[in-house]
Amino acid sequence: MFANNPQCRIPEVQALATEFTLYMSLLTGILSAAICPKIGALSDRYGRKYLLAFAVVGGLCAEIVTILAATYPDTVHYQWILFGSVLDGLCGSFTSAMAMTHSYGADVTTPATRGVAFGYISGALFGGIALGPLLAAFISKVTGSILSVFWIAFFCHLIVLLYHLFILPESLSHKRQVAARTRYELELSTADGSPATYAARAANFLAPLKILFPTGAGTSPHLRANLVLLASINTLLFGTAIGTGSVLVYYTNFRFDWGDFETQMFVGLTSAFRVVVLVTILPLVTYVFRTRYQKRARRRSAEAAINGDIDAAIEDTRTPGADTLDLVLIRGALILETLCHAGYASAQHGGLFFAFGILGAGGSIALPLLQSALSKHVGADRVGQLLGAMALLNGLARVVFPAVFGGLYSLTVGRFPQAVFVVLAVTFGGMGVLSWFVRPHGELSLSRVRGEK
Repeated sequence: MFANNPQCRIPEVQALATEFTLYMSLLTGILSAAICPKIGALSDRYGRKYLLAFAVVGGLCAEIVTILAATYPDTVHYQWILFGSVLDGLCGSFTSAMAMTHSYGADVTTPATRGVAFGYISGALFGGIALGPLLAAFISKVTGSILSVFWIAFFCHLIVLLYHLFILPESLSHKRQVAARTRYELELSTADGSPATYAARAANFLAPLKILFPTGAGTSPHLRANLVLLASINTLLFGTAIGTGSVLVYYTNFRFDWGDFETQMFVGLTSAFRVVVLVTILPLVTYVFRTRYQKRARRRSAEAAINGDIDAAIEDTRTPGADTLDLVLIRGALILETLCHAGYASAQHGGLFFAFGILGAGGSIALPLLQSALSKHVGADRVGQLLGAMALLNGLARVVFPAVFGGLYSLTVGRFPQAVFVVLAVTFGGMGVLSWFVRPHGELSLSRVRGEK
């Protein structure tokens, strides 16, 4: 693309393009952070599939605006692309799509297999990251136009939208939707219903986060601590992943003189290793250490039931909250991420930097396992609400972290360019320390809730 457009190499043009991209990210990130919790809560009451489709509509509209601006530049000013970002953000964007996808996955899996299912979703994401840039480069080269990539993206969005509307089955039964609506109406009836209170609640941007600190029957300090800790680690992890993408490109170009080929190889191969970890190693470890154990537990439960020991039968099959395996894997993944970024800071040549990137691929299991662990701490009728609240935090992270790490790199590149990776290593180490305060089996006790009602 640069070869056909030498003006793209002009520093002033690059500065303007970077600034414009920042505006797009801010608009999409802030709006999606505001809308995602509402979409998540609605999905608990009215089902997932149509709200998944709603998230796709925003991306479809953004592609249409971009194509029009590129095809008719004299009629459609390029700044209309910002309007496309607004539409994308109002539909929840990528953040809402991932939250709804994980909510759908939580509906159709058991708690024991949920981490593996979420790992498959992340594996598909990293597969797209690995293949997407290569396919885009190949398509634009064959067709001679970068616009063809946007046309293909448009048709991909359209196909996904039609699939969600007409083929994808609903994951939430009508009974569960009605139960969630009944609970919501009960909460409204018991709350202060004055217009002023309602307006204040609607204007409170952070109100959806109250689900991370539940009170009342069936809750406990243990549950609240687990939710806050897991949510904090998840947000930090998501923010560091989003915030360091461009820094990696700038740093490797500055330190090791990497060009487009080396960068694409690094992103492609590290993403490929992440896919391998997520779709092969994580399921294998889960089967060996959890599925086989649960089979034995079910046999013990059946024997206990036959012998009349009902309490033992229930205890053997219960898998509340995040279990010990979840926490062990999350802690191990954070250790790998800490070593990876410490290695980035110390690497003196590109080959060693590459090797530490491969090591860090093992840390890819942390994010899906954190999402899975969080979803196990609430009832099935609140999973969408919880993951919507997490989408709010991730949307804010999407806005804040790129600016933080980009600003840190720009301030230190002249004196100590490794500073950003030192900070990242310390950040991952801090997440690892926080994870040791999460205790297994801190679920919301539905039996206590029902009993007290």
